[in-house]
Amino acid sequence: MQKWFGPWINQPFQLFGTSHLIMLIVFLLGMIVLYLFSANIRKGTRTHQVIRWGLFSLLISCEISYQIWTVTNDVFSPAEHLPLHLCGVASLIAMIGLLTYQKKLIQINYFIGIIPAMLALITPDIPHGYEHFRFWKFFLHHMAIPWASFFLILTSSVSINRRVMFETYSYLILYAVIISCMNQLIDSNYLYLSGPPAANTPLNYLGEGLWYYLNLSLLALAVFSFMLWIYRGGRFMFGIKK
Repeated sequence: MQKWFGPWINQPFQLFGTSHLIMLIVFLLGMIVLYLFSANIRKGTRTHQVIRWGLFSLLISCEISYQIWTVTNDVFSPAEHLPLHLCGVASLIAMIGLLTYQKKLIQINYFIGIIPAMLALITPDIPHGYEHFRFWKFFLHHMAIPWASFFLILTSSVSINRRVMFETYSYLILYAVIISCMNQLIDSNYLYLSGPPAANTPLNYLGEGLWYYLNLSLLALAVFSFMLWIYRGGRFMFGIKK
């Protein structure tokens, strides 16, 4: 149990090792299944309810269990373990979206809940291998976030347009300003505004100082624009008739 749930690194994570590749395949299969069976998961069906509450349970159990892990192992720190990174925020919004089907939340989560989590799955910032709780929490959590975002788009009549994109981008910039101030106060690195993560990610190639912030802002806008293009050019992928 100590090996599974403890703070020690008994088996280091292997980038693109067998366990990592299996998790990526599981994630892709999940997205494909949601797309292929989109006609069967419309609101009001039993399948819809099973997936809806299954995703909600997975998201909330991942977040709660992680906080329990940090407290139990006496490693909790407000500077590191609050759900304030983009994926953490997307997870919280997805949970509320699954509960309420609030239009604005679904639109916001479409932009922030898919690409960031996918990038995290490809270049995980975790030290533990598959024999540890944190490995499974990380991958299940980061798979559930885009699954939930995709599911909410598939099962709602919410539309995505340029106005929604810029509105969401404005919310992100405002949130980044607030988090930047918080980072200074508690010496944290939420949203990776103080620098890229330890793992080798696209953020490592954004430069330093002012260039880092400028390129980070442009990267976010490019991702948002790409997601809008995907929605507009591939509405058939979502089974959306509008």
